[in-house]
Amino acid sequence: MSALPDPVWPVVVLAIIQAGDAVMCIKPVPFIAQCFENVNWPRRYWWIMPPLKFAAAAGLILGIWLPYLGAATCAALVLYFMVAIAMHIAARDFGRNLFLNATAMLLICIAVGFYSFMT
Repeated sequence: MSALPDPVWPVVVLAIIQAGDAVMCIKPVPFIAQCFENVNWPRRYWWIMPPLKFAAAAGLILGIWLPYLGAATCAALVLYFMVAIAMHIAARDFGRNLFLNATAMLLICIAVGFYSFMT
């Protein structure tokens, strides 16, 4: 396992995706609000998502220079999307949100982890 990402670009791309997702969660855009509702995520906890996603973006970017922070953040994102998939399955939400959003993001996070930190 590498302490710092090599190559860096996949980590930067994932950080940009997370930052964009965080912005869209500040006042959830319709498809994100629908996703939260479909998995029965209580509205009183929606406020948690933007800081969580901004923290992930920051951890990935800072991890370019701080050993193991990027790898730990990437691993945390893998766990986050595994939980998201479990929530979709438990709610029987087998549509776009599960397959296009949560599963695709899980695969992207795994790919970034292996490509940038394991090779």
